[in-house]
Amino acid sequence: MNIAQVADFYNQILQLENFAADPSNNGLQVCGDASRVCRKIAFAVDACGKSIEAAARAGADMLLVHHGLSWGGGLKYLSGVNGQRLAGLYKNDLALYAVHLPLDAHKEYGNNAVLADLAGLSDRQMFFPYHGMDIGVLGQTAPVQLAELAQKTAVGKEFKIYASPLKNDLVSKVAVVSGGGGVDGLECAIASGADVLITGEFDHVMYHVVQENKIHVIALGHYNSEVHGVQALQKLADGKLDVATLFLDLPTGL
Repeated sequence: MNIAQVADFYNQILQLENFAADPSNNGLQVCGDASRVCRKIAFAVDACGKSIEAAARAGADMLLVHHGLSWGGGLKYLSGVNGQRLAGLYKNDLALYAVHLPLDAHKEYGNNAVLADLAGLSDRQMFFPYHGMDIGVLGQTAPVQLAELAQKTAVGKEFKIYASPLKNDLVSKVAVVSGGGGVDGLECAIASGADVLITGEFDHVMYHVVQENKIHVIALGHYNSEVHGVQALQKLADGKLDVATLFLDLPTGL
């Protein structure tokens, strides 16, 4: 299997054609020769100096990430940090595949879907329109204490709870928006009648919204809330593709 075939496999699974409005340029972002055999894929949350170096050191032919290098109109300058990263990719014959909103929204392999699995959500529906696409998950769970739900979805990693004084700690209707859904995601969760929003980042402007409404927020951290999608894609490769894989865990603490 060559690099182009691996990219096409993920393009079809993740239905990239439905996410034309995504500001990320999803798909194969950097590649010198797509006909080259792909024997090993490294998976990471971010395309950065450390992930590129670690993938190259491991002998990977492709680095698959959630946060790529090309956004919107693409790279404006191929110098500085961008130049260093591109040099690392080309020097090591390392292709870069990035998938942003399609990996948040996917109903099986997406960040939000896996978080919903961890939370034990049923009766799921998509919510939170972002760039014209619904990327969040709204669902139900048996009544559970807020702290217990946070521990289930954090899977041993750090988290913070921002509790509303207007609501008790027993929750059942849960909204999930990984990464940085921000106050827009929070307000959408409120409008949907959720008891709690599970997300990545908690911004300053969200504090008073929580204080003034009957909704709690569990903040897992941007990185920790978005390891799940790339890990799900790694498991998919292990089962469907004739390649070796590895996950590069490079937490940011944010």
